[in-house]
Amino acid sequence: MNPDRYFSPDPSTRGIARELYQTVATLPIVSPHGHVDPRLFADPNATFGTPADLFIIPDHYVTRMLYSQGIPLESLLTGDHRKIWKLFCEKFYLFRGTPSGIWLTHELSQVFGVDEKPSASNADRLFDSVSDKLSSPEFSLRQLFERFNIEVLCTTDAATDTLEHHQAIKDSGWSGNIRPTFRPDGVVNLDAPNWKANIEKLEQVTNQPITNYKSFIQALEQRRIFFKSMGATATDHAALTPATAELTPSETETIFQRALKGESKPNDAAQFTAHMLMEMARMSIDDGLVMQLHPGSLRNHNDIIFQKFGLDKGADIPIQTEYTRNLLPLLNKYGNNTNLSLILFTLDETTYSRELATLAGHYPVLKLGPPWWFHDSLNGMARYFDQVMETAGLYNTAGFNDDTRAFCSIPARHDVWRRASANWLAGLVVRHIIDENDANEMIQDMAVNLAKRAYKL
Repeated sequence: MNPDRYFSPDPSTRGIARELYQTVATLPIVSPHGHVDPRLFADPNATFGTPADLFIIPDHYVTRMLYSQGIPLESLLTGDHRKIWKLFCEKFYLFRGTPSGIWLTHELSQVFGVDEKPSASNADRLFDSVSDKLSSPEFSLRQLFERFNIEVLCTTDAATDTLEHHQAIKDSGWSGNIRPTFRPDGVVNLDAPNWKANIEKLEQVTNQPITNYKSFIQALEQRRIFFKSMGATATDHAALTPATAELTPSETETIFQRALKGESKPNDAAQFTAHMLMEMARMSIDDGLVMQLHPGSLRNHNDIIFQKFGLDKGADIPIQTEYTRNLLPLLNKYGNNTNLSLILFTLDETTYSRELATLAGHYPVLKLGPPWWFHDSLNGMARYFDQVMETAGLYNTAGFNDDTRAFCSIPARHDVWRRASANWLAGLVVRHIIDENDANEMIQDMAVNLAKRAYKL
């Protein structure tokens, strides 16, 4: 891999970018938001399984690209793993120029020592080579965690999760810093799959009946206290829109009772989620947990795929999203309360300069999360820097999080961010917008410090 990859072709910019990058290239990784399964670290002998288990089956970035080319998901998710791997290698060219291509190349080269492009001709040999490494002690999850120099890794856990795997990690005496994140979507969003079953599970883990809205809120507050005792510093909330609204006590009770009876009306879920975002902000002021909001994804767009294969199979599609009016009720009530910290994300880049940068550049409670999901890319980062930083300023952003299920891609994703950051700062230096001292401080903050401060790590 070229040591100057992703830097400007202009020699003066590239030289400064290279120097800036070198100051942060080996800094520890702070991963404050992601979806790596904590059970992988609870067992000191846990492995990734096969190369297909690691690179293909759980990675919806990979499977959605292959599916878009007419490859049935059955042939990617089930059956002989060597055949799955061979199909992936045959179609590896599809990832040329994409973020997935960058991450996969980095993983294969830097983690597994594979410096040839996957293809039909070398698929079996690569499968055997990667399999041998995966079965060795040096490639256990805990060994790789330390090799990747991860300072802290935060998982995402349902409100009803017992956090038994986090407890097992603590009890093992291993020094890896892995923390849970409280995600209550399954019980807060009335239209969530299996909502009633989730409420029953919430009753079990809190050991209290949930018969009305008051007992529901008490259960959530109890769970937040538990998550915080287990090391959580943040919550995470997905919503179709960032709409916020405060309902009256009678309105919330009526909607909640309809949901318990399975009699919800068409607009109940949207109203209740908007109200619950207000409640979550209130709770964050009380308990200090950082609040994250990820709106704007129309989940399970391909219903046939959802019915057959379930969640997270690459069929979540962005929608146009409005923030200024939708967040107004929440910000009118809590936007000036410095005990609240709210990190906003978007899949709608048109909102960067028009809404999000201006909101974060005013309200003390707001920080902007990094480019998210489809925009977590080299070009997406460049667009983010250009559209957000002038108005919001660097210090109203939250640094970087990798937001990934694919553990071995974490170093690759952080490397892209650090290189993109260095290249952007070098451009400011050569145009005399900032000096080199500023750039050196800013690159440290972008690589590590902003995320640590934003997430209270």
